Amino acid sequence: MPAGVPTRVRAVPQSGAERRAGGGAEEVRFRRTQIEKTGFELIAETVKRLPNAPGVYRMIDDAGDVLYVGKARSLKKRVVSYSRPTGLSSRLMSMVNRTVAMEFVRTNTETEALLLEANLIKRFRPRYNVLLRDDKSFPYILLTGDHEAPQILKHRGAHSRKGDYFGPFASAGAVDRTINALQKAFLIRSCTDAVYEQRTRPCLLFQIKRCSGPCTKEIAVEDYGALVGEAKAFLSGKSQAIRKHMGAEMEAAAEALEFERAARIRDRLAALSHVDSHQGINTQGVEEADVFAVHQEGGETCVQVFFFRTGQNWGNRAYHPRDEGLEAGEVLEAFVAQFYDDKPVPRVVFLSHEVPDRELLALAFAEKAGRKVEVAVPQRGGKRELVDHALANAREALGRRLAEKSSQNKLLAGLAETFGLERPPRRVEVYDNSHIMGTNAVGGMIVAGPEGFSKPHYRKFNIKSEDLTPGDDFGMMKEVLTRRFSRLLKENPRDASADAITGAPPDDEAGDVEGAEDTLGPWPDLVLIDGGAGQLAAALAVLDELGITDVPMVGVAKGVDRDAGREEFHQRGHQPFRLPPRDPVLYFIQRLRDEAHRFAIGAHRAKRKKALTANPLDEIAGIGAARKRALLKHFGTAKAVAKAGIDDLVAVDGISESVAQKVYDHFHAENAPSSR
Repeated sequence: MPAGVPTRVRAVPQSGAERRAGGGAEEVRFRRTQIEKTGFELIAETVKRLPNAPGVYRMIDDAGDVLYVGKARSLKKRVVSYSRPTGLSSRLMSMVNRTVAMEFVRTNTETEALLLEANLIKRFRPRYNVLLRDDKSFPYILLTGDHEAPQILKHRGAHSRKGDYFGPFASAGAVDRTINALQKAFLIRSCTDAVYEQRTRPCLLFQIKRCSGPCTKEIAVEDYGALVGEAKAFLSGKSQAIRKHMGAEMEAAAEALEFERAARIRDRLAALSHVDSHQGINTQGVEEADVFAVHQEGGETCVQVFFFRTGQNWGNRAYHPRDEGLEAGEVLEAFVAQFYDDKPVPRVVFLSHEVPDRELLALAFAEKAGRKVEVAVPQRGGKRELVDHALANAREALGRRLAEKSSQNKLLAGLAETFGLERPPRRVEVYDNSHIMGTNAVGGMIVAGPEGFSKPHYRKFNIKSEDLTPGDDFGMMKEVLTRRFSRLLKENPRDASADAITGAPPDDEAGDVEGAEDTLGPWPDLVLIDGGAGQLAAALAVLDELGITDVPMVGVAKGVDRDAGREEFHQRGHQPFRLPPRDPVLYFIQRLRDEAHRFAIGAHRAKRKKALTANPLDEIAGIGAARKRALLKHFGTAKAVAKAGIDDLVAVDGISESVAQKVYDHFHAENAPSSR
């Protein structure tokens, strides 16, 4: 097609996330179709058709991957800045040169564009954006609302259960400590509803004064509800009012000579004081706020986040976003916008650095929260002290990360020298199996790289082959590696331009960092097998069969008497050898092997636990949770269901005659067709 032919423009439906974030957004795609326009030429052609309105734009490469997501008050004015090379950094020049298509979502307001931008960045993880690496949800405290006696518990994930959620907390430990103090202060039960229904006498928590015993009516439902109300008020920021009320109750009890009751209230007040005594920082005047502080050093960035709720420090967490060489304020703005994409926004957000669009952030957060949200950069006083405290923590966290990374790089270089690799490995995979006499067999793969263990890349393999002899470790290892490398060949075939030994990308991409997967690459540069010559031979046979000859593989045998420090290493074409007992590389390999062992055993135990609690009714097609519950409620046990006749089964609510026949046939498969 001639170069002068314009690119195609078409409207396409929005995703659900885009409809929610962008309101009445309209998406338009400018995509290359049989045309050789790319980069600056494509953008210059695209700008002619853009509206002078707010929205979000996406730049896309020839593989269909999103390179960059940005927002704009005016799409036309913003995108035109990419149409000329003057004034663009080398990073932006590289991004524009790779662009072969652009997609746009027009929004009603700039705040909608900001919210949609954060949503799309988390969804597509573009290469040239600041990325919040957050693969773990925050824990909350949940006071359930679907029971006459609400339960207090730790909760992660979607807020699908009815009740009141308080958080977020920075860690599970912070939640556990707070729940422990709240149990002492308000005597709220933590047992499950099933345990609650089965209790006939108070449990140990009642005896040690951490529960008021609603399960056995040690406290009236109304009085228990009052305790729950006090706990909600305390977690909602009314801690001082609760303390005053409890103090007045204690004095009244003492004046009435009810010294035991006064002592119980005194202990509850002490538990509340325990919550505040572990703050480690003065939070006076701050009821509900998040504090963000950013520090940059050595080409890396750390963002430290502190959570303050009800005037209490609910913990902190350090993040290390990919910053693409941006200034601290720009990184902080992009990070904060993404951070609240799936989290509730507090009333106040404190920042350590001024950001380009602070007022826009405040408007977007207010729109999301449905109330006013202040975004501030404190300059003096107690609030500035909070920011400085967070900044000091960010500085220390980044220092630790840089030190650990330097040490890790030295250890990887030591691995390369020990096993004769041409360069330090970026991705090390370690394999181990776990089973008991062949039962519940599981294979485990852990991954390590320049930043330590990469847990998002861990994989477990349920051993599926029915031909294996129980306990055949060689056969299990063959199955695991066959499945792993067959899939790798299918999904990520070796690129002819890639390095044959290490799987490193071409030189022009070697410095690219796009998150864990792109940093490590899909192919391992070194594989460690937990085992000796036999295990290694089985593993090498798999690679030979698949035609893979350039992945270094080492067997780590436990050595004489299975003592740590006396490991033997087996490599193809080499005699077994050992490392000196105090060699740092030996300790590193032991850590890798022990982590693989821990992961495999954990997967095996989880599988074994699931098998122990499995119900025979789960194996029957057409028997879901509701029917299983109805059958067990009617008959009591699965064994009684197995002995029941069809007439008895049909008598259960929700069980039709055809379903009853299925259940009966499942437990009487060896018999002839049944008769009533």
